[in-house]
Amino acid sequence: MIFRTIPDFCLQYDEPLAVLRVEWVAATDMHRLRISAAQLMALIKELRVRHLLIDMNSVPELVVADQWWLGEYWMPQLVALPLERLVLVIASSQVHNQLAIDALHDLVQPAIQFDSQYFSDSVSAMDWLTDGSERLPVLEKEWANRHEATPAFYASSY
Repeated sequence: MIFRTIPDFCLQYDEPLAVLRVEWVAATDMHRLRISAAQLMALIKELRVRHLLIDMNSVPELVVADQWWLGEYWMPQLVALPLERLVLVIASSQVHNQLAIDALHDLVQPAIQFDSQYFSDSVSAMDWLTDGSERLPVLEKEWANRHEATPAFYASSY
């Protein structure tokens, strides 16, 4: 299911696989990053996500203040989740954000209880994340049409 209950993100959730795919869609507008990231964390907890894919390729360069906030507030919550797998999709051309992510990862690495991987593309990331599930072609087709279809909305209490 595709939904956009958090304005800065396009989200795809598959309940049987407990997988959530996240894409930044606010272009260069980062003024709501912290609000949206907090809402995303609440949603991840509410849905009891076990497999999380965060596509960093559309995220503008993270400023130092946002990097600090993510490290101080968001990352500690992330590593406390009952995740099994986390994938960060980031192209090699995204050097600034790759360095920022590496620093955030190093900050919380001792507390990480799940498998985390980097991929340069979301198709292979989803394949790994879902163990090549038979549901993957349907999810990929839905994702490919995410900007054309009217998004479904998930009723949330966050």
